[in-house]
Amino acid sequence: MLLDTPSLYFRAFFGVPESVTAPDGTPVNAVRGLVDMIARLVQDRSPDRLVCCMDADWRPAFRVEALPSYKAHRVAGDGGDQTPDALEAQLPVIDEVLDAFGLARAGVPGYEADDVIGTLATRGAADGPVDIVTGDRDLFQLVDDRGPVAVLYTARGVRNLQVMGEQEVAAKYGIPGRGYGDYATLRGDPSDGLPGVPGVGDKTAAALVTRFGSVEGILAALDSGGDAGFPAGARRRLEAARDYLAAAETVVRVVTDIDAPELAALDDRLPAGARDPEALVALADRWNLGGPVNRLLNALAR
Repeated sequence: MLLDTPSLYFRAFFGVPESVTAPDGTPVNAVRGLVDMIARLVQDRSPDRLVCCMDADWRPAFRVEALPSYKAHRVAGDGGDQTPDALEAQLPVIDEVLDAFGLARAGVPGYEADDVIGTLATRGAADGPVDIVTGDRDLFQLVDDRGPVAVLYTARGVRNLQVMGEQEVAAKYGIPGRGYGDYATLRGDPSDGLPGVPGVGDKTAAALVTRFGSVEGILAALDSGGDAGFPAGARRRLEAARDYLAAAETVVRVVTDIDAPELAALDDRLPAGARDPEALVALADRWNLGGPVNRLLNALAR
């Protein structure tokens, strides 16, 4: 099980009231919500291995170089991201709590959590099923029924996960099951600053990916000079967007082959209990985490 941890703690922060605080008045809603989510996932899905994947770089230079608009609307005045202060203050606590439990954390300088997930999912699929827990549809590109690799999509909450494999992605978007990255490149994604090809919406994007298989296949068809397989007007729009398509491929495609020491010796076995019980008790007392901590401990023990 690979957790898109930033996706989960943002969901927890906005889903649990900020009035949930530590004894000193510090908000701990994101910490409590995240620990409860992990407890529910462990209880319901019983993974053998689990990794909390992190953003070491939320806006990697290689993606910004390819497409300067990538997440540009999220850049704060100081050049960082727009994480609310009340959430920013909880991130070190999240790290401490996960470490006290002995849950694996993985982030790699220069990469987003998505890329860590992509690399570990590709590596782990050789050993059996992989579940990716996220609220980010970009990770639908990793589904693979051969592994299988599935996305447990959190749009309806962790208690009502949508299990997305190749068949589910194909049914929802009308594309080949592993074609979501190419589909998103064509239609765009405003939340990531990805403009898409002007005039190409959901239906045209789905038709193009179904017909040509990938952005690379579309570009090869453009090079051939024929009009076969292109919806009306699409060829002209795609020709005008060649530079964007080449850049967006780098931005949208999740990296699946990170070679980094942070991932080389990762102990991702799910612990049966806390690795550092004394530290965990101290953290629970300081930050008012007794309930969530006990629920995760019980889930791990089972």
